[in-house]
Amino acid sequence: MIPVGYMAKRVAARPDWLKTSQVKDLYSVSSCISQDFADYVEYWQHNGYWLFDSPEIICRLAKDHDIDLSGTKTFYYEAYAYQCYEDDPAWETFELEASFSTHIQLPKKKRLEGYDIVSFALRNAPECSYLSCNHMAQQLKVNEHCLLASFAEAKAHLESKVFSGCEPGPCRIFAVYSLPVEN
Repeated sequence: MIPVGYMAKRVAARPDWLKTSQVKDLYSVSSCISQDFADYVEYWQHNGYWLFDSPEIICRLAKDHDIDLSGTKTFYYEAYAYQCYEDDPAWETFELEASFSTHIQLPKKKRLEGYDIVSFALRNAPECSYLSCNHMAQQLKVNEHCLLASFAEAKAHLESKVFSGCEPGPCRIFAVYSLPVEN
């Protein structure tokens, strides 16, 4: 797994249309349901993975542009260094967007929450989570945050083509970490 960055999100409760009682809320990388703190791309402070190098950059951006971070939760992400398509499990490498500065500061403390599988049809920013956006949490065993328990499980699901017919790929596996709240 490679470090790819941070995001502050407004964590949403499980929507009624996601018919699975095991999910309480969504820690998905996708911003479709648990939205990012802002439409941040317009500020051009993200890194080559379309995330942020540190929580401090998010806080500075929010302060500079009067963006309210109250009610957000900060996540740190790592990604498998390969991607594949939902209907073709041939793994291929992917690259960060080299025109953006990328110097990810590793967190001092982090808590692994689980693994998400996210589409990247446009090849830049994370798009849809197969588990939440595509209702696959209704068919697969996920935790209370709508994430898979292990990397091996995520990779096996992709290689078995269980996501065939979901959002178009390529797709990537993310480790989702929460950060402790600092006082």
